[in-house]
Amino acid sequence: MRTGSEPVTARSALRARFWLSLWGIVWAVFGTAAFSLVGRPGWAAACGVLWLVATVDMAVILRHLRQGPHYQPGPDVPPYRPPESGPRYPGPPRTRHP
Repeated sequence: MRTGSEPVTARSALRARFWLSLWGIVWAVFGTAAFSLVGRPGWAAACGVLWLVATVDMAVILRHLRQGPHYQPGPDVPPYRPPESGPRYPGPPRTRHP
């Protein structure tokens, strides 16, 4: 919910996430290769899974970067009113058991 106190120039850190994801991919590839060469299949598999996760994260980041900026309401748009307090449907009456 928008409160009206958000920074006007707030931006997502997608470029920082891109570089961190790339760094993770490089180290995951290195770890997978190194552990495979020294005969540690468990660690190689763990690095391979990390490689897969970092690659999927990279794909999501690139998709978001290609989408470009989205509409954000400016300071002239008033904040949304908070929802009314209390439930809309009270439900069945509650009974107390002694």
